[in-house]
Amino acid sequence: MSRKKKVLFVCTGNSCRSQIAEGLLRDMAGDRFEVYSAGSHPSRVNPLAIAVMKEWGIDISHHTSDYVDDYLDKDIDIVITVCDHANQVCPTFPGKVERIHWSIDDPFSGWDLNPDRLDHFRKTRGTLKEKLEEFLRTH
Repeated sequence: MSRKKKVLFVCTGNSCRSQIAEGLLRDMAGDRFEVYSAGSHPSRVNPLAIAVMKEWGIDISHHTSDYVDDYLDKDIDIVITVCDHANQVCPTFPGKVERIHWSIDDPFSGWDLNPDRLDHFRKTRGTLKEKLEEFLRTH
């Protein structure tokens, strides 16, 4: 039996888009993949990202914000960059790695729990869900 493919989502801060994508793919694909996320300049998981995922019954509150370089030796199969900056600075992974780039608008505007920002996070979540549905049809 072959091992599950490892998917890594990368954005700059590893606080919003890549975290939402990681949570969504884990939920949508069950155990088809090993799923991770990382950033070129990681910070922490944004509380609003946690809140919008909780709306869909997905708990990402335990996620950590990691450096992309920490995954260079983890036999990653698919790297999906979810912001233009990350696409430009993402390191080259060893081996035969499939690179995918999605230019997703950044919902981040600070660390406060301003409920007025939730709609931006919901839009990001919806965009990522559409991209992941397409990804799952082909992988």
